[in-house]
Amino acid sequence: MCSHFKNIPHLFILILVATFIGCNSKNITLEVNSSSAPTGVDFSGLWQFKDNHISSHLLKKNNPSKEYNANELKDLSRRQNSLANSLIKLFFESGKSLKITQTEFSLFISYDRSIVEEYSFGENRLISVGPIQAKRVSGWKNDSFVIETLDESGTLLSEDWHLQNDGMNLIRNIQITIGQTEIYRNRQFFEIAKN
Repeated sequence: MCSHFKNIPHLFILILVATFIGCNSKNITLEVNSSSAPTGVDFSGLWQFKDNHISSHLLKKNNPSKEYNANELKDLSRRQNSLANSLIKLFFESGKSLKITQTEFSLFISYDRSIVEEYSFGENRLISVGPIQAKRVSGWKNDSFVIETLDESGTLLSEDWHLQNDGMNLIRNIQITIGQTEIYRNRQFFEIAKN
């Protein structure tokens, strides 16, 4: 009779793991930000990426002179693989030139004149790329426009857009996390395009 129940602990552990993975994205709450743009803040315009000011923090690249021990290198490799295998990449857009149109209720961002994304102020909705779905919130937090996208696996893509230098520069901070683990961080600098 004991032989019928000897695999129960393993089965119980598998059920717990499956439940945890399935509920992972459901336990993360996305904060809906303001649906009103701050007075005097307007991202509209043509923006050009500034290569010479890139500040990328993708794992080891954030400190190329640092010596890494074996455990740190394993962690870096694991984080790179997590990003490479993540479905959140489907919801991430980027480009060297941006055209941004800001209305009373939305931002329209054209990336390299090919992909246009609409981000509504105060939005909280389900978005999809083919059969892949994610939750998205976007809105204003002080003078920054914040976009958070959470995929079904619990991977969170956070973007923070804000102006600097009296509106001459547009800064985009990007962070991707799985649970409490940051797997990607990047800061992009854009300047007003010269016609």
